[in-house]
Amino acid sequence: MSCENCKTGFKWNGTASGKETTLNNAKAYVTGDSKDAAILILTDIFGWTLPNIRLIADHFAKESQATVYVPDLFDGEVVDPDALSDPEKAKKFDLMAFLGRNSKDVRYPAIKEHAQTLKKQYKKVAAIGYCYGGWACFKLGADPQLIDAISMAHPSMVEKAEIDATKVPIQILAPENDFAFTEELKKYAVEKLPQLNIPYEYIYFPVVQHGFAARGDPNDPTQKAALEKAKRDAVGFFNEYLH
Repeated sequence: MSCENCKTGFKWNGTASGKETTLNNAKAYVTGDSKDAAILILTDIFGWTLPNIRLIADHFAKESQATVYVPDLFDGEVVDPDALSDPEKAKKFDLMAFLGRNSKDVRYPAIKEHAQTLKKQYKKVAAIGYCYGGWACFKLGADPQLIDAISMAHPSMVEKAEIDATKVPIQILAPENDFAFTEELKKYAVEKLPQLNIPYEYIYFPVVQHGFAARGDPNDPTQKAALEKAKRDAVGFFNEYLH
């Protein structure tokens, strides 16, 4: 797949209010103090230390009255966030090699374990995936024992069979321009989801591109409006299915 939009975007300003801990054997960022509801954020390739994703986690914790976990999915490998805006650093980062090291088969067992652990601790658990994390949300969503609801923004590496297998409420936040969640996959999802007998939301974001919800430019009015709407939409979805 073409992958330049996986490596571009904007690092947001702000100070995260949570703390670093562990979830199973992985380092994790955690924020919020709910005893009943948890949200598992499955990140894009920039991982659990990207300031943007921690600010999003803080927002979800507050607006959805949940404890939010952002685990390290990549065994300590961290992509330099400066690669978002520095063409030289972006050029040095070999995305295809990264994806080879972090294939579905390699990473899903730990992701599944994270969901299992949270389900033992909380009454309701939802997951949201950004880019890379999107496919993993679909995998979790095939088993209502693992997760109560799934959301995803511009998901990557998704297969039609994973859409078919979804058994929990689902939300898809889909930008107009997305090389990963292609026109074909968008059309398939829109046609298939009504047949699955589950609650679903498919929300289309015109103009913006892959990565907008986690790495959009807050100084661009169009991107800012879209990324803020994506946050509001996710909060509404979580409030519906966690409480």
